[in-house]
Amino acid sequence: MMKKDQILHLIRRACQDQRLNVWHLATYHALIELYAQSETAGDFYISRKKVMRLARISGLITYHKYIGELQTLGYIVYTPSYHPKMGSRIQLLSE
Repeated sequence: MMKKDQILHLIRRACQDQRLNVWHLATYHALIELYAQSETAGDFYISRKKVMRLARISGLITYHKYIGELQTLGYIVYTPSYHPKMGSRIQLLSE
């Protein structure tokens, strides 16, 4: 589990990045919130439904766009799951 100051660093880094818009930030914040709830160290598992609800995203295309861009920009590693009960794996990258 990341410490509080490490999580704050992730948030500050994202907020200062001019490439990110409000939807990137909302999606990233939702991922950080789910990470904090998971109480695991390293990778954690998410459901698309929970991320979309927390980020206030209603469209699948929008969800996939911003998850993909967060990965491309180096904020996360996203490993999709095609299993109906197992969530997709996320790793938050610190740099």
